[in-house]
Amino acid sequence: MAEATLQNGLKAARTRLGLTQADLAEKVGVTRKTINTVENGVFVPSTVLALRLAQALEMSVEALFWLSGEES
Repeated sequence: MAEATLQNGLKAARTRLGLTQADLAEKVGVTRKTINTVENGVFVPSTVLALRLAQALEMSVEALFWLSGEES
C-alpha cells in the first residue's frame, strides 16, 4: 500500500476570500509562518487547527484537506 500524503487547498481558499497569510493567522490564533508551512505541506496541522482553518475559510475540513497517493 502506497503512503498517503496530506494535500490542502488552503492557499486557494485564502486568496478566494482576499486574505493574506497574516490575516488568516490572526483569525485562527497562529503565526503567519504556521500558515505558510501548512500551505506548503511542511507542517501537518492538528485537528483543532484544521477545524479552525476550515471555519475561518467558510468550508468543511474535508474540502480543505484530503489524502492523495493512497491505494486500496
